[in-house]
Amino acid sequence: MRFAVYQVSRKGGREKNEDRMGYCYTRDSGLFALADGMGGHPEGEVASQLALQTLAARFQKEAKPVLADPLRFLQEAIIAGHHQLLRYATERALMDTPRTTVVACLLQGKTAYWAHCGDSRLYLVRGDKLIARTRDHSYSELQETLSQVVPMGERFNRNVLFTCLGSPGKPVVDTAGPLLMQPGDRVLLCSDGLWGSVSDGDITEQLASRPIADAVPELVERALRTAGAKSDNVTVLAVEWESAEDTDAVPQVSTKDLGDEVFASTIQASLGDAADDLDEAEIERSIREINEAIQRSSQKRK
Repeated sequence: MRFAVYQVSRKGGREKNEDRMGYCYTRDSGLFALADGMGGHPEGEVASQLALQTLAARFQKEAKPVLADPLRFLQEAIIAGHHQLLRYATERALMDTPRTTVVACLLQGKTAYWAHCGDSRLYLVRGDKLIARTRDHSYSELQETLSQVVPMGERFNRNVLFTCLGSPGKPVVDTAGPLLMQPGDRVLLCSDGLWGSVSDGDITEQLASRPIADAVPELVERALRTAGAKSDNVTVLAVEWESAEDTDAVPQVSTKDLGDEVFASTIQASLGDAADDLDEAEIERSIREINEAIQRSSQKRK
């Protein structure tokens, strides 16, 4: 398995960054995930981090080096993250439970599987075409879908979600796949800070026409400029599958030489004092260290 990955997270106009992202992999399977802690509820940054931690921990336990049932894994691991949030709130006697959206993609063998809860999105671009895009669990997206069948009245605000992790009821988790990947396919995971300010057409065009190391920063900057001082957190993780060759800008991760039990992850293993927020500088430093590690690995292979 070979892939290139590029990721950026910016705080925007918010007091803190409640988005989290990361990926982990074995020799034959890779998990890429992004979560967006929800405002209006306590400790959104803890919610998003716990969701990713749970995904990574279960992936490490079950991918030996592949998952027997990727779609079942995604469904159960996301629900497990939900239960971790309920447990966290109960142990600390919180009046409300931290909440988050989540989107995750599994690349295994030559196929892709994905799942999401809330309005963090996945885009899959092949050549210059948008092959797949998740549908938000929001009342506005539901109304948009229904409007194609029956006339609809007043539209809801797009920010109103009908499900998320940490909610009182069992979350809705939509899954998709398997989809056979082709060399050069690009998968983009993002929080609503991106797609709320940049159109699907622009996202597709950038991914189709530029290296991901150029497309991702441009999309993030465009979202920040468009939203202005009130910009939400903007977080993007993009993966290029089996591209032709390494580039200096986006070195590739190759897993072919890994042993059956080897597991690598960029997702923080433990929260430590979960109440302490990671500030923007710490997030950017973490991303930089990850990219530098990939660069060193690529140079060794050359």
